Amino acid sequence: MRALVQRVAKASVTVDGAVVGRIGQGLAVLVGVGKDDAEADASLLARKLVELRIFADDASKFNRSLKDVGGELLLVSQFTLYADTRKGRRPSFTDAAPPDQANALFERLVALLRQDGRKVETGVFGAHMVVELHNDGPVTVMLDTKG
Repeated sequence: MRALVQRVAKASVTVDGAVVGRIGQGLAVLVGVGKDDAEADASLLARKLVELRIFADDASKFNRSLKDVGGELLLVSQFTLYADTRKGRRPSFTDAAPPDQANALFERLVALLRQDGRKVETGVFGAHMVVELHNDGPVTVMLDTKG
C-alpha cells in the first residue's frame, strides 16, 4: 500500500457539493492499494500513520506522532498513486488493485485506525472528490509498505 501523507492544520473532502469528511489538526492521507497488497499491508500502514513522527516538539524537531498530539485523520482512496508513467504520456494503472480488493483493504485500514477511538474521516470510495487541505509546514511524506 502507498500513502501520500500531509501534515495539515485542517482538511476536508467534498462529494457532489456536500462535505463528507472534515478534520482539524492531523494528517490528510491519500491511500493507494496495489494488486499485491494484503491485510498485513493495512496493519503496517496503520501503525506507521499513528507513529510517524512528523509533528514538532518544543524545540521544533520532528519528534511527535499523531498519537502524541491527539491528531485526526482524513483518508482518501487514491488508486492513481500506482500510476506507471515510464512509457508514453498516459499513465498505466496495472499495478493498482481491482476495486473490490482496494475497497476491502482501504476499509480495513480505516477500521484499524479507529480502534483506539481516534477520529478518522474518509472520502467516498470510487467517487469524484474535491479534497481541500491546509498543509502545515508544508510537510508531505510518501509511505510504501513494500519498501
